[in-house]
Amino acid sequence: MSSSIKAVLKPHTRDIGNLLVRRVLPALAARLVGPFIFFDHMGPATLEPGSGVDVRPHPHIGLATVTYLFDGALMHRDSIGSEQKIVPGDVNWMTAGRGIVHSERTPEESRATGLAMHGIQTWVALPLDHEDTEPSFFHHAADTLPEIERDGVTLRVIAGTAFGATSPVETFSGTLYVAADFAPGGTVALDAGHEERGVYLVEGDLSIDGTPLDPATMAVLVPGETVTLASPGGARVMLLGGERLEGERFIEWNFVASSREKIEAAKAAWTRQEMGHVPGETEWIPLPEKKPR
Repeated sequence: MSSSIKAVLKPHTRDIGNLLVRRVLPALAARLVGPFIFFDHMGPATLEPGSGVDVRPHPHIGLATVTYLFDGALMHRDSIGSEQKIVPGDVNWMTAGRGIVHSERTPEESRATGLAMHGIQTWVALPLDHEDTEPSFFHHAADTLPEIERDGVTLRVIAGTAFGATSPVETFSGTLYVAADFAPGGTVALDAGHEERGVYLVEGDLSIDGTPLDPATMAVLVPGETVTLASPGGARVMLLGGERLEGERFIEWNFVASSREKIEAAKAAWTRQEMGHVPGETEWIPLPEKKPR
């Protein structure tokens, strides 16, 4: 393994109904990479006509959810009244802060015809001074994101700063989040401008300073070193990371917080259905039962 790679994270696979998900973060070898505390690779999958994704209303605190699609579509609805369809290349950024409830479903027109689904969902933990901020939601269309071409690589800056460009997506701490599409033979240097960095190979082939990375795995890089990413046959890659957050973060179910007390309070509020409601929806996901030890 290259000396520039600190750890390689392999995913845990789970089924969320019509869709296979590979969960990479949190992991034992790296609970966070920069502010990223959760990383799910959804699909690829083909949803047959009449079927779809139905993630019923559920709560979050202490984080921002970031949805980015390669294929398909999702309809986001939340307890502050947002309703937004997301399609490939767009960014949905929802800040939970002190608490928000949302659902994600296949749009009705896509449910009727069937569609391919493929994308990445991440959670960004909020720094302490924004942990209890007011909830908010912002949508950024694909054509508003910076796109850079370098040596056979197309780099779209989803959030934060990278390769001399800054995304319009508002973040709460130093952030690296880039979708990189490598043509065959494409190469790019990833500099050490961000404190923590991860490289996730969605599909194709990729090497990091000459060390191959398996598809659906994430390499966590050693800080302070520029690395060369190269793809002989072409690849789709996600680059992520940023500033290391101060203090510890706890994660349980859909909640992220700097203390277990905040999580327990959120669990109690959700059980009492006091965290808000998604307009027009009556379903909700109950708090999971604790497994016996």
